[in-house]
Amino acid sequence: MNDKADVDEADRALKQKHRAMWASGDYPALASELVQDLGAILVDACGIKPKQHVLDVAAGAGNAAIPAAMMGAHVVASDLTPELFDAGRRQAADRGVGLEWVEGDAEALPFEDDSFDVVTSCLGVMFAPHHQAGADEIVRVCKPGGTIGLLNWTPEGFIGRMFATMKPFAPPPPPGAQPPPLWGSEDHVRELFGDRITDIQAKKRTLAIRSFHQPEDFLRYFKSHYGPTISVYKFIGDDQDKAQALDKALTELADSFGEAHGDAVWQMEWEYLLLTAKEAR
Repeated sequence: MNDKADVDEADRALKQKHRAMWASGDYPALASELVQDLGAILVDACGIKPKQHVLDVAAGAGNAAIPAAMMGAHVVASDLTPELFDAGRRQAADRGVGLEWVEGDAEALPFEDDSFDVVTSCLGVMFAPHHQAGADEIVRVCKPGGTIGLLNWTPEGFIGRMFATMKPFAPPPPPGAQPPPLWGSEDHVRELFGDRITDIQAKKRTLAIRSFHQPEDFLRYFKSHYGPTISVYKFIGDDQDKAQALDKALTELADSFGEAHGDAVWQMEWEYLLLTAKEAR
């Protein structure tokens, strides 16, 4: 087998692992219960209007795609893991909107050049392993002068730190793969897109998480709902020492990001980067 065939086969295997990872647990429930507001925030920042053609990359169950459709846009939700689409279809039906659901790899989108007025990704493209390929595809399918909107966890924020905490317990990343939270670094995103985008607006914000009473609640939830966390514990397998060490590390991390004042509920603040731009004409 030649080198290109070897690379292609390795890439297919990697994508299958990613698909299986996100199909595990219950990401649609997590998105609905913890981060639902972020999709609407991204849609608002992009100024999505009726009749615009919108693509949401790595859309999951439609956290941003559904709010975009509610604005009257023609929306395509694309994701590597179509197992997430049924939950998205139910949510869209509950809100009285329709959109198109298309299986697609963020690094090789199944759409023609210059197809969309707006291209968004909310906590999605950041998990495609090859960042430059993901950025290149976003630019390719966006019309000249169109809007690009991205919302991603930052490296310094809680989710970024969570991935750093899990890294020593996880399998080595494949060659060329980059850490997902780098998409939450404005400098990194600017480097990926270069002079292909203009009118960049970027700001860091935080999402208040009030769903857990204590750090241990967070740990139990993420071990049962969140694919990347489930995947790391699966890799550890029956090694109880490692599992207990990771339990301790994640619990301590959550505790360091959480606080309660008086009778207020225990709350965490999760930082993200919201970035919008125009594709250069």
